[in-house]
Amino acid sequence: MDRAQKEKVVEELGQIFESSGVVVVAHYEGLTVAEMQVLRAKMRAAGGAVRVAKNRLAKIALEGKPCESIGNLLSGMTVLAYSEDPVAAAKVVEDFAKDNKKLVILGGAMGSSALDRKGVEAVAKMPSREELISSIAACIGAPASNLAGAIGAPASNIAGILSTIEDRQAA
Repeated sequence: MDRAQKEKVVEELGQIFESSGVVVVAHYEGLTVAEMQVLRAKMRAAGGAVRVAKNRLAKIALEGKPCESIGNLLSGMTVLAYSEDPVAAAKVVEDFAKDNKKLVILGGAMGSSALDRKGVEAVAKMPSREELISSIAACIGAPASNLAGAIGAPASNIAGILSTIEDRQAA
């Protein structure tokens, strides 16, 4: 890899560190190519990505970035999993690590906050952006449906009473 290619990689990694909602750092020693492809596919489906880069270049790219503190995690065979959604990458990596013990989560960063192993686990347990949006929409829609039910209730009660009176007169 020549100097120009290294500079390009550092620039790409810098963009990843700046724009990602969460970055998870893990050791992947012993993973097969097929297992790594499965991880990449799961991450892509969740809206994230996986990147393997030289630790030295990643440390250079971290300089001056909000998540600079994760530089000490970059040793050995490391992989970076990241996503714009602050929860997606952590969830995918946690799920993958449960099934595959060769992937060892070291920590990560969420914005300027450094995360240890337990921090990544806690982030993975949080609801995703889509889940939060759907629960907020349900909370907003619930009063409207209750109101519609309350408005319609007297009419259905009157209809029930009239039906009962008709049945009695017919009998």
